Amino acid sequence: MHIGVLALQGDYAEHINMLHSNNADVSEIRLPSQLNDVDGLIIPGGESTTIVQLIDIYDFRTKLVEMASQGFPIWGTCAGMIVMAKELTDHRPDPLNLMNIKVSRNAFGRQIDSFEEDLSIKGIEGKFPAVFIRAPIVVENDTSVDILCSIDNPAGPVAVQQGKLLATSFHPELTNDSRMHEYFLSIVKM
Repeated sequence: MHIGVLALQGDYAEHINMLHSNNADVSEIRLPSQLNDVDGLIIPGGESTTIVQLIDIYDFRTKLVEMASQGFPIWGTCAGMIVMAKELTDHRPDPLNLMNIKVSRNAFGRQIDSFEEDLSIKGIEGKFPAVFIRAPIVVENDTSVDILCSIDNPAGPVAVQQGKLLATSFHPELTNDSRMHEYFLSIVKM
C-alpha cells in the first residue's frame, strides 16, 4: 500500500512520519501526475487558502475531483477538511467540493484558543487524544456523510466520512497515537 501526502504546504512531514510508523510506503505529492502512483492521499493541516491556491497553481483540482468521484481514498485533516468541503461559511478559499459538508473555518477561535480533548470516535477503540489548532467544524452535512465524532462546544461534527473520503477537524499527526492513520489505511484497503 502506497500513500501520498500532499506536500505543497502545511504539516505533511508529521503525517509522513506517522505513516512510516504504520509501515506504509509514503510519497510526498507535489505534482498531479504523482497521484497515479499512490493508493490514497492525505491533505494535511496548514493554511487552507494557501493550500487551495497551490492546488490550483499546480493544476491538481480537476484530477482530485475526478479521482474522488471514482472512489479514491482521501483524508483531509484541519485545513484539509476545509479543502474537501462542498461549501464554507466564509467566502474563501474555493473548496474542492469533494464531500457533502459545509464547514466553518477557525470555528474554535484563534491560535491562542488551541486545545486538546480526548474523543470517542466511531471505528476507534478507546479515547483518541485530539489536537485542535484554529480548527474548522462541520456545520451542515447530508445523509451520505457518516458522523464519526461530534463535540459540544461549539456543537458539531469534527470527524466525518463519506465513502472513502475522511475529514477530521483535528491533527492526529501531532500526537503519538497512530489509530486515526490506521483507520485511514483500513479505508484505503477496502
